[in-house]
Amino acid sequence: MRYSFCIYCVAFVAITLGSCGVLAHGVDANTERFLLATEGVAIGPFLYIGAKHMLTGYDHLLFLVGVIFFLYRTRDVLLYVSLFTLGHSLTLLLGVLNSVSVNPYLIDAIIGLSIVYKGFDNIGGFNRLLGFQPNTKIAVAIFGLFHGFGLATKLQDFALPNDGLLENLLAFNVGVELGQFVALFFILIVLGFWRRYSSYYSFSTITNTLLMSSGFILFGYQLTGYFTVV
Repeated sequence: MRYSFCIYCVAFVAITLGSCGVLAHGVDANTERFLLATEGVAIGPFLYIGAKHMLTGYDHLLFLVGVIFFLYRTRDVLLYVSLFTLGHSLTLLLGVLNSVSVNPYLIDAIIGLSIVYKGFDNIGGFNRLLGFQPNTKIAVAIFGLFHGFGLATKLQDFALPNDGLLENLLAFNVGVELGQFVALFFILIVLGFWRRYSSYYSFSTITNTLLMSSGFILFGYQLTGYFTVV
């Protein structure tokens, strides 16, 4: 049982990182064509695109896994996810509406570091190496701001028309949160099942080390894009 969970963790990170060039805050070809052709209010399609982005956004999902890994009470899960949602929604809406953008490679590199941060936090790295514990709630909210900026920056590449822009953005954001809810539901089921076994705690350090490794790989991947493409 223990070894099977360890293999699961390795496979999870490998599959996740194997899609680096396709997902992240990128937009697939079909979605890109839709965004470029959009005129007026399109609530339903933007709801769908938002949910799809969250469910295929491995960087968001890895960060969420790190955030809730050691949260056991429903109240705590809702609190931390709400803080992440608040930050994510704020910069997504304000970024697009006010045309505030950041280089997409740099913002995604920071998002990679957010995954590293949470994995490091989960293994008690700050207390062990630095002798202090940063406020996790503040950190989750701040990284939520960066996650929202990542998508806001990407959406601005498509020069969405002003006609219906606010309504479409709100629909997109609601879709993102619906997708997050669905992803969170299944993540909690998996973690809840795993927590029945001692391997959850035995391999918690390995799991979060893998989480950190995936974040470092994403960070390096995005920096490589920045220096070779920009």
